[in-house]
Amino acid sequence: MIRDVGGSYRRALAETVHHYSGWRPDASAIDALKAEGHWNNDWDASLELLRRHGGAVPERGALVSRFSEFYFGGDEQGDPSQWQGFIGDEPLLVAAGFFTELERVQLSWGFVSGAEPPSARYVLEQRLGLVDPPLIAMGDAPDKPDPSGLLQLARQLEGDQGPWPLAYLGDTVADVLTVLRAREQQPERRLLALAVLPPHRQAEGLAGPYAQNLRAAGADLVLLQTTDLKPALLSRQLHP
Repeated sequence: MIRDVGGSYRRALAETVHHYSGWRPDASAIDALKAEGHWNNDWDASLELLRRHGGAVPERGALVSRFSEFYFGGDEQGDPSQWQGFIGDEPLLVAAGFFTELERVQLSWGFVSGAEPPSARYVLEQRLGLVDPPLIAMGDAPDKPDPSGLLQLARQLEGDQGPWPLAYLGDTVADVLTVLRAREQQPERRLLALAVLPPHRQAEGLAGPYAQNLRAAGADLVLLQTTDLKPALLSRQLHP
């Protein structure tokens, strides 16, 4: 997890649901839905919350447009400096040096994101300053927990040298399940499911219910924050 989306994607989800229903789901309602492991796509999560709340459910395309108005606040394919939406409220949770340290211990890295490509590229390239980062974003592969995107990234990183051992770090049950399903497809590959608490749940600590849900889903390790992941230790875990 490299950015805090509590005030952006999750806020856009809540405001989209409120726009159509008059009900604004709080963080606990969104967390409960995400804990089911099937609602990584926030458009679909918005629709599902509307269905469960009752009342009229909009056509998906209309909802996507409304969500994008909240999140981007401008043309998502246009100049990011003109965006006026919630995307401007995303504190970064890592610095570029984190990836330099991964390279120092000879670990390749890349991203599998449920975000729209313009959002993901904006954060990775313009805010973090990464050059041409390996990225599988929305539309490049089926939504998590389908493991296709993760395995596609693995092939991109390893070329014909694989299968390499692989660790994936995410903050939802869907992220953990993605790794478990990848194991089913490629049992010969060493795969680690690493999980991290989102900022709005960090006060609960590693013994809290959110962390317990991640462990119950199958996480091999749960971290309080992304920067608690030490590249040298990760390298030893991947190459025991």
